[in-house]
Amino acid sequence: MTDPTTLLTMSGAALIGLCVLAWAALSGWRGWLELERMKFERRGGAPVEPAASPSPAARIELADLKERVRKLEAIAAGVDL
Repeated sequence: MTDPTTLLTMSGAALIGLCVLAWAALSGWRGWLELERMKFERRGGAPVEPAASPSPAARIELADLKERVRKLEAIAAGVDL
């Protein structure tokens, strides 16, 4: 395994493999960016604006969920309520 030809062949194959992986990753990244650009253009290029005011039912549900999260965090921390 200390033969210079073998070492050169193995290192060349590893370098070629690394280049192929880098090319595939770059190609995937470019494809993902193109997909995101198409999504952005499809929705008009304008940022999505949040609703003006949530309904009272949504506020109650949000408050209930926050209370549940607070209780779960207290249980995880070992605090008795």
